[in-house]
Order: sequence, then C-alpha cells, then structure tokens
Amino acid sequence: MGVLNIVLGRRLANREASGRKIGVFEAVPAMGLDGLGSSAYGPEAALTVLIPLGGAGLSTLGWVMAPIVALLVILFLSYWQTIQAYPSNGGAYIVAKENLDTNASLLAAAALMIDYVLNVAVGISAGVAALVSAVPFLHPYILPLCLVILFLVTVVNLRGTPEAGLLFSVPTYLFVASFAAVVAIGLGRALLAGGIPEPVVAPPKLPDASETVTLWLLLRSFAAGCTAMTGVEAVSNGMSDFKDPPVKHGHRTLGAIVAILGSLLVGIAVLCRAYGVGAMDQTQDGYRSVLSQLVAAVVGEGPFYYVAIGSLLAILTLSANTSLVGFPRLCHVVAEDGFLPKSFAIAGRRLVYDVGMLYLAAASGLLLIAFGGITDHLIPLFAIGAFLTFLMSQSGMVAHWLRQGRDPQGGGRHGFHLAINLTGAVTTAVALAVIVVAKFAEGAWITILVIPATIALLKAIRRYYDDLAARLRQPGPLDLSGLKRPVILVAVERWNRITDKALAFALAMTPDVIALHLTKLAGPDAAEHERSLRQDWLRDIEEPALAAGLPVPRLMMLPAGYRSIHEPVLRLVAELEGKMPDRRVTVLIPELVKQRWYQHLLHARRGRHLRRKLLAHGGTRLTVMDVPWHLDEVSPSGDQASAAATARNPSR
Repeated sequence: MGVLNIVLGRRLANREASGRKIGVFEAVPAMGLDGLGSSAYGPEAALTVLIPLGGAGLSTLGWVMAPIVALLVILFLSYWQTIQAYPSNGGAYIVAKENLDTNASLLAAAALMIDYVLNVAVGISAGVAALVSAVPFLHPYILPLCLVILFLVTVVNLRGTPEAGLLFSVPTYLFVASFAAVVAIGLGRALLAGGIPEPVVAPPKLPDASETVTLWLLLRSFAAGCTAMTGVEAVSNGMSDFKDPPVKHGHRTLGAIVAILGSLLVGIAVLCRAYGVGAMDQTQDGYRSVLSQLVAAVVGEGPFYYVAIGSLLAILTLSANTSLVGFPRLCHVVAEDGFLPKSFAIAGRRLVYDVGMLYLAAASGLLLIAFGGITDHLIPLFAIGAFLTFLMSQSGMVAHWLRQGRDPQGGGRHGFHLAINLTGAVTTAVALAVIVVAKFAEGAWITILVIPATIALLKAIRRYYDDLAARLRQPGPLDLSGLKRPVILVAVERWNRITDKALAFALAMTPDVIALHLTKLAGPDAAEHERSLRQDWLRDIEEPALAAGLPVPRLMMLPAGYRSIHEPVLRLVAELEGKMPDRRVTVLIPELVKQRWYQHLLHARRGRHLRRKLLAHGGTRLTVMDVPWHLDEVSPSGDQASAAATARNPSR
C-alpha cells in the first residue's frame, strides 16, 4: 500500500460521490466548528478592547454582547431563507451572481476567500492560546504549534468531508457538553450566591481603569466581538454536501449551530461579569484565555478543567475545518466561471478539491508566520470579510425576493421573506461600517486593500481565459490545404535501441529525416566519440536503410561550443524554416521512461530541458514530439550484446 493511500485513503471513483453525502450529525462538526469555536475568541476579543476600563469593563460587556446576539438571530433567519431558496448551493457568490451582477459576485467571492483564510489562522491561534493557558511551558512554542496543527487538520480534510466530520464529531460534542455543564453550573452557583459567587480558583486581578466608558470604546468592542458570528454562512455554502432532502438537513444543522453559539455567548458574558473574568495580553508570560479563567473559576482546575480546556483546544484548532471544507468548494465554483485557474475546479483523489485546500493551508500558514500566531494581532483583520459576505448574500436575497414579487404567479407571498432579508442587509451594512471605522487603524486597512486586489486578480485571470478562447476559436470547416510531410529532426546522443525506435518512427512519417547529434556537450575532448558514431551510423543505419529501399536519413553533427543543448537546435530549426517556408519542422526526442525513483537520479534530464526550451523559443511552426522507450520492451534473454551496449550508453 502506497504512502498516499495510508495518509489520505484510497482513490475514490466518481460513482462514489453520492455515498459521500452527510447528515446533521456529521454536518455540525464539518460546518459548525468555525461558529462554535468563535464563542471562545469573540467574547475575549470584546473584553480585550475593554481592558482600559478595568473592572468597569465587565459591567459594559452586556451592552456589547446583546446587539451581537441580536444580529446573530437576524442572520439565522436570513440564512434559513437562503437555504430554502438555494437548496443546492446558497453561498454568497452564487446568490450575488444570480441576483446582482458579476462585480457583486466577485466582491462576495473575494471577501469570503479572505474570511476563510483568516478563519483558519485565527481559529488555530486561538486554540493554541487555550493550550498554552493550560500548559504554560509551551508558551514559547506558539507559532510551531500553530503550524503543526494546521498541517494535521489539512491532511485530515484531504481525506474528504465525511471522514473529517466523523473524526471531529467527538471533540465537537465533547466541547458542547463540557461548556454547557460549565455554563449551567456557573449560572446555578451565581443564582444561589445572589449574583456574586465565590470563584473556585480566583481569576487574575483586573487592572485599574485608565480610561472612562465612551461610545467609541463600546463600538470598538462591538466590532471585535462580531468575530463571534463568523461561520454562520458555512451551512448555506455547503448545501451540496447534504443527503436528501438537503433543505431539511441544512435547516437542522443551521439551527443547531446558532442555538449552541447563541447560548454560549450569552452564558459566557453573564459568567464573566459574575466571576470577574477579564482578558489578558496573549504576548505576555502567564497569559490565560478568558475561557480558561472562567472554567477554573466555576469548577476549579481538577480533571474536568482539563477535559473542558482540551475540548476547547480541539474545537478551536479544528475550526479551520469549516474553511478547509468551504474554501475549496467556493474556488471550484469560481474556477468553473473562469475567474480562477482550472486546477481549482478539478476534484482530487478523495473527491475533494485539493488544490484549493492546499492553497488555503499555505496562505493561512504564511499569515500565522507573519503575525507570530498571536490571535489579538489577527482579530482586527477578521470580521470585515465575514460581514461583507453577509451583506452581499442578504442584498442578493433582497433582489431575489423583489424579482419573485414581480412574478404574476407569486402574488404577495414573498413580502415577509423580503422583510427578513432586507433587515439582514441593513443590519449587516451598519455593523460592517462600524467594524471598518473601529478597526481601520488597527489593521483592518490591510483587508480593505487586499479585497480589491483580489478582485483585480480574479478579473485578470478571466481576461486571460477569454483572450485564449478568442484566439483558439476557429469557426468553419477544418483547413486541409497545404498538407506536406514535415522535416523531422531526431535528437541523437548515442546509437541504441531508443534512437533506433525514434528513427524508425520518423521514417514512417516522412522521407526527410535528419539525425541530429550535438558534439562537445561534455567538454572539448570528443573527437574519438564522433569517429565511432560515424562508423556506427554507416553500418547500422545507412546500409539497412538502403537494403530496405528506404530513404537514408542524414546525420548532422553540430558543435555545442558552450555545452548548451538547445541553442544549436534552435539555430538549425530557424535555418530549415527559412529554406522551406511551406513545411513544418518536427523535433523527435527519444527518452527512457523512468519507472523507479532512483532512475531519476541516475540519468541526466537533457531531454526534458531540450523540450522545455524548444517549446518556449521554437515558434509556432515547430512541433516537438516525445518517443518513449520502456525497459521492458526488450527481454533480458534477448541479444545480450545489444542489451549491454544499451546499458553502457544510458539515454537522457
């Protein structure tokens, strides 16, 4: 069994695609990890902005989280309708393309791509932050840990969505159970203590206030906390992965994700205020995440603490799974429309679009390296892509319902749906404006610059494909005029069975065959080799050709004064094309097929080099052909002398 089969699993046939569909149980881990994991870094990001308020920051947290939860409910209702309207694929790119225009769809695609990349980086960095909170001696290794986890999650996703969903289901549901218990226990103790419970492990003392509460500070905290809503769109993007009926499975998955996320956000906000838990600086030694402090305050640092934090670590690091599922699928759709290279549209060995997945992993890895794997440094870049995606999706749905409303058969049935998506569009537009203003100076400007640059790149790729199609388009019947046999040059290094096969093939196509041998490729001392080659040519080529009544190929030796293999060939091609403008020139390159890894080390790559240079510089009238030769074409029990000669004279 090969290494790829062990790591990624066996190659799947196209007919097995239907068996790769998933239900709600697998879909919540596969599509909901981003949303569920954001319950950890969303509230912490909001609290980080409130650090200058000291203890007073906790009293204002409710004013920040309440509009976030309200916005989450609006998005839930909006995407519920999107799933129903687009049961096969309701991603923002598709919705914008069908209901707005191409520019709007590219804006949605660019925003979503950036959001996916940032989600991977933020999720993994937040997971490592949870790990170093529980195991402080790992703090110096934040970035290496991020990169190792990124590699492992990518490998798992390359095996396919069902495997990823099943593998990640255990930590997902363990996380939900653990933090549901923490919230329930914490709220119960708070109620019994009259709202001021005694922490089992006291959180670090909050710093003294250095600022007063201002609207600007609250807006900045809201903008940071909005990262808790990233991933809500994942279900609508992944409708093609659901079993039949997809709408039912999509609705149930979306409902489960939003219900769990909303409950956690409310519970965390209430418990942070009750137990006096605030944010800390992740770059400093002794850092502990908000949820680490909260679990310790509610249940202590016994075995349950490590189970809960372990599940948190898993859910955060695996939250990259949502993007590793969604990003390749988005790239597949965009590539089919010609805005990305065609390789993004091709399914790999496990029926996943692995080119997009590998690109996402590489981009996220570079982002982690650039920002040192620190969550707080990545957060300012994060929410803009998500909320711009929300806005384009909701705006597209508004246009969809307006068009449906103009349908005479539609009557007035779509007014309620229109109101919901219009509310979603307006609220996300307001939230996006707040995020842009509040986070611009902290790094959001990077995202704002990258989005139009991405759109420009997508358009440039499409222009290339359109130009290529225009150049290749040739309406009308096949042009069969001017058909003449080509002049064939056979690149010859030594006489052996490989060159024999190439010459025989050339003579079957045309009487004008030139065997081209480059002298002095290995250095200045080659006279003896040339004399031997001419003698062999007379005996082994000319005499058999004359005896068979065939045209005799010509032998031409060109000096390679600078040991360059392609320059003499290109000069000869240009000379022949000048003398025979009505005929094509074809270069045949005999080549041994390397069937073992060590054969690539034992043979020079002159044939590959010559082919590459001829294709790059040979012009439109030159044809380049390979003549492969396999070792098993001659049995070891055959002519031993010829076999030995072949072994002594290895080809390219």
